[in-house]
Amino acid sequence: MKRFLIVLTALILGYLAYDTARYYLGWYIDLQPDAPVSAFMSTDAQHLYMDRGAGPEEFTVKGVNLGVGIPGEWATDYAVSKETYLRWFAQMQEMGANTVRVYITLHDDFYNAFYEYNTAREEANEEPLWLIHGVWVNDYIQNSHRDAYDKDFLETFVRDGRTLVDVLHGNKKISLGRGTGSGFYTKDVSRWVIGYILGVEWEDVTVTYTNHKYPDLPPYQGTYLSATEDASAFESMLAQVGDRIVSYESRRYKTQRLVAFSNWPTTDPFLYPEDITTFFMKCAQVDVEHIRTEDAFLAGQFASYHVYPYYPDYLNYILNPAAMDRTPIWDGKAVISRAETGPGTPIGSVLRRSDFYDETGAANTYLAYLRALRRHHTMPVVISEFGVSTGRGMAQIDRNTGRNQGHMSEQEQGQALVDCWRDITAANCAGGCVFTWQDEWFKRTWNTMHAVNLQRTPYWSDYQTNEQYFGLLSFDPGEEESVCYVDGDLSEWMEEDKLFDTGTRALSMKYDEKFIYLLAYEKGFANGQKTLYIPIDTTPKTGSTYCENFGLRFEDPVDFVLAIDGRDNSRLLVQERYEVLRAMFYHETHDADAYLDPPDADTPLFKPIELMLQTATPLLTGNWQASSETYETGDLAYGNANPAAPDYDSLADFIFAGDYVELKLPWQLLNFSDPSRMTIHDDYYENYGVDYITIDTMHLGLTDGAAQERTPLYPAALKGWGNTVSYHERLKPSYYILQKLWQ
Repeated sequence: MKRFLIVLTALILGYLAYDTARYYLGWYIDLQPDAPVSAFMSTDAQHLYMDRGAGPEEFTVKGVNLGVGIPGEWATDYAVSKETYLRWFAQMQEMGANTVRVYITLHDDFYNAFYEYNTAREEANEEPLWLIHGVWVNDYIQNSHRDAYDKDFLETFVRDGRTLVDVLHGNKKISLGRGTGSGFYTKDVSRWVIGYILGVEWEDVTVTYTNHKYPDLPPYQGTYLSATEDASAFESMLAQVGDRIVSYESRRYKTQRLVAFSNWPTTDPFLYPEDITTFFMKCAQVDVEHIRTEDAFLAGQFASYHVYPYYPDYLNYILNPAAMDRTPIWDGKAVISRAETGPGTPIGSVLRRSDFYDETGAANTYLAYLRALRRHHTMPVVISEFGVSTGRGMAQIDRNTGRNQGHMSEQEQGQALVDCWRDITAANCAGGCVFTWQDEWFKRTWNTMHAVNLQRTPYWSDYQTNEQYFGLLSFDPGEEESVCYVDGDLSEWMEEDKLFDTGTRALSMKYDEKFIYLLAYEKGFANGQKTLYIPIDTTPKTGSTYCENFGLRFEDPVDFVLAIDGRDNSRLLVQERYEVLRAMFYHETHDADAYLDPPDADTPLFKPIELMLQTATPLLTGNWQASSETYETGDLAYGNANPAAPDYDSLADFIFAGDYVELKLPWQLLNFSDPSRMTIHDDYYENYGVDYITIDTMHLGLTDGAAQERTPLYPAALKGWGNTVSYHERLKPSYYILQKLWQ
């Protein structure tokens, strides 16, 4: 018995040692060192090619980027289930996509679903869904004191790439706590992986710091990828990472696939006129032309760029410069960058004036930028991110084509994607990937992140934060349908929703994870023939019993006034003391300190609600002291907001129905920082910024402003939902618009 236990223990220990060495540490013995290496993907100077067994055929990437967020979960929870992935893969291909792109190693559910889905497709003699996989670089590492040759950067980058190779070949086990997905990766999905995009949108300061620290570093020379003599230290690092990952897969698995390195306009290879370079502080270039493929690398390299129509749109300021006497770049005499002899390609060397216009003669700087990329590169170019947001809030404007970052309807999103795709193909790019498949509640945006509790974003849908709404798939509140649709159908309103009812005037309210809904009744309203006002009180700290804008008086102090004044002149206004834009961006908008002379706590002045825009005003006006631009986000849009309606408008805020008006207000518009716990903004001037208080009641009223008496306010109870969210999936109209193009 003793001998048996010893043998059993030895076997168990041996198995554990083998399991750890192979699946956790990646140890292996190459039993076929002379076996040939194969690759089913290849490239030439412009195209990608796929060999399905009958020889190389041109392959255009019609891709969709896939994130990992679902409502109620953080991205790092990797909470998407296998069943959900299977459903999404089918919907992607039904739309006409042939490729899905992911950014980081996910939980094993993704790869199990991908294997099951594609195996079934091949058994049915149908085209599989192809995969482009990324290798992520941690944001903290990029924004820390480390340069790209620090072991926490370089060696982690390589290690994560090798780990991914094992994952894709079904030969890895990953424990929790690494920041990536985890699980037992036993399914070999490598035959459907066309390539890697290594890295992220590089921080320009990381690139520049690395290059300045190693100015004389010899270019990396590898077996598969090497850096050229013109390569910077950062580019040489990329060559090393790519070479080591390709080398590992070639040796261990005898296969190769395409390689690209992530890039975006902030670190594009171009040099721009001095004013543009100065304003955008463009201090770094990453040029993959300085990374050379060696003969042993069979698959090849492509250039990957994230390019959006509105960001940063350097070319708009070349096409429409404030300094009109600047020599045009296409004459080759423009002042380029701070150091004209510095690294980079002058943008004027790859663009002509005619490139700034499409076939209709309209200005199109997005198309011009794509043309510049295509002319610069001697390898295929894939636009691995392009898209627009359907969020109500907006952060940036595309002045030429109107494809803005936010405040676009779901139909407008679809048309913008079609237009972007046509530009991508017109510029002879090798395809692109729509950003993104699904909306993601957890995300943040620079011009609203000050207003919300960033520790609670997954638990409500913030329609003011555009970054949450790039998806083709929406997560709408409610398990099967939302509690209310602003469409003029009053059947969903119940007696218990009423706050008050005098017989000639009534107000009802309900809410979900995305909106506060209101139904106002006024006898004789007659589809907007009268003007109505809804005063709203949320915070006990401030507010006014008088609104001097409209001459309205209230029984209690109010913080907001909702003015319903026809289809085109309705808006929400905020008491000046409770205006978050003033508290947080007064220096940018007025060049003054908001806290030196704050508004009175009971000021009767109510202000339009505005959001900051990221615009290069000095480059358009020539005035380098110009204040930042804003737009009125409190301006309300009329229309039908029911997705089932033929005239559906996702941006519609209100609609008339005889003597009724139905409205929806995004939580953030009322200064809620986290409605899941019913927290709102505290007094800015007591806290020198945004802090939070919790409420359980708000008060609302309704008046036409005709009577002289004070308008009474009525309580509306509020109860948060905590971490338990309800939602259902809905494909946006943009999905079907893109489907018509791609199928």
